[in-house]
Order: sequence, then structure tokens, then C-alpha cells
Amino acid sequence: MLESLRRDIRAAMARDPAARNPLEILLFYPGMHAIWGYRVAHWLWVRDQKFAARAISFAMRWFTGVDLHPGATIGAGLFIDHALGVVIGETATIGDDVTIYHGVTLGGRGINPGKRHPDIGDRVIIGAGAKILGPIMVGNDSRVGANAVVVKDVPPNSVVVGIPGQVVSRSQAPAHRNGKRSDDDTDPILPDLLGRSLASLVNRVDDLEATLVGHTSASQIRPDRNGVWSGEDFSI
Repeated sequence: MLESLRRDIRAAMARDPAARNPLEILLFYPGMHAIWGYRVAHWLWVRDQKFAARAISFAMRWFTGVDLHPGATIGAGLFIDHALGVVIGETATIGDDVTIYHGVTLGGRGINPGKRHPDIGDRVIIGAGAKILGPIMVGNDSRVGANAVVVKDVPPNSVVVGIPGQVVSRSQAPAHRNGKRSDDDTDPILPDLLGRSLASLVNRVDDLEATLVGHTSASQIRPDRNGVWSGEDFSI
């Protein structure tokens, strides 16, 4: 357990550019406090001390705003940035070196007992406000975009964006250093699938209209070169 605590601190130092020293993380990071409380509660949970485990879990939720069920299985090196509003259900599993931002839910679907929460692979990044629901699998080295709602399996090395979540395979595998994922500026930007689809549709309509004899180009509803939409095309 002590080695897991040290690895959690190292993970925060490596992934949060605002972290200045381990003492600051130890004292002022509620995500770390929630994880450490979970580890104690989980230790009690697997030894059939479930009432005591739930009491610790409840206290940590009150102090940190993070609801980690003691029955969940969480690997080493988890980093919960900003922490508030994170919910992880009883049958969820999380691999090693995962990063979770605020407002994330690893939730269930339905009220039947048994496996009902997701499994998260190693080195996954889950953006703020994302919801991953049901007994699904998010593969290693994947990214879940902010506010995405994921309800189906995600292959390894993928990006998920939108509602419901749409899976996009990554053209390049993320870099790894010393066996750990490196999320630097070379990582790809999360794609705008809806924007790309609309842009493709507009271009196809332009091509069709250009083939018409005597076609006169009307004002086009699209952003300018700077990505700014003209208000004259819309009524507010």
C-alpha cells in the first residue's frame, strides 16, 4: 500500500504542471486524498469489513467531493485532477497510470446485481465531464473526450468523442518512456467529427451546384478563414 501511495504522488508530479513539490500534493490535492481513502477502504472491503469500508468512503466523499466505491478495483498511478464530481461504481476496474478529470462518471446501467460498471485499461485519459456507462471496456492508451457519453466498447489506442461516443482509431500510437505513456504536445488533438462531417457535406453540395448550367453562387453558410460564423445568415 505504501508503494502505491508513493506511485500516486509520482503520477501527480508527472501529469500536473501546476504541482511544485510532493508536500503540496500531500496536503492540498483532494484527488489524492480520495484515492488514499479508497485504498484503505478497499483493504477493509476485501476483508469483509464492508461497514467500516463504506464509512471511510462516505467520509472521503464528504471531504473531497469524490465518490469512489470501496468495491471498485483501482490500479497504481491513478491521478484525479481537480477531483470534484468524480463517481466510480462498485464493479468498475481501472488499470495503471490512468488520468481522470473532474465530473467523470464510471457508472452502471440498470439495477441488476453483478457486473454493471466499465473496465478501464492502462494509461487511459478521461476528459472532464465524460460518462462511461455499463459493463464495457475502454482499451489501453485510449482517450475519452470531455463530456463524451460512452456506452460501447472502445478498442485500444482510440479516441472517443461526442454523444453518444464515437470511436476514432489513432493514426499513431502514443509515445512511451520508461514503460509509461508520454502525453506531450505531439499527441493528436481530439477530432471534431460533427464539424468534419458538416464541412464534407457543404463541400459536396458546392461541387454539385458548380456542375449546374447557369448556376449563380448564393451566400454560403460557413465560417470565414478565421473560423468565425457570420451573423447575417441567422436570425437570433
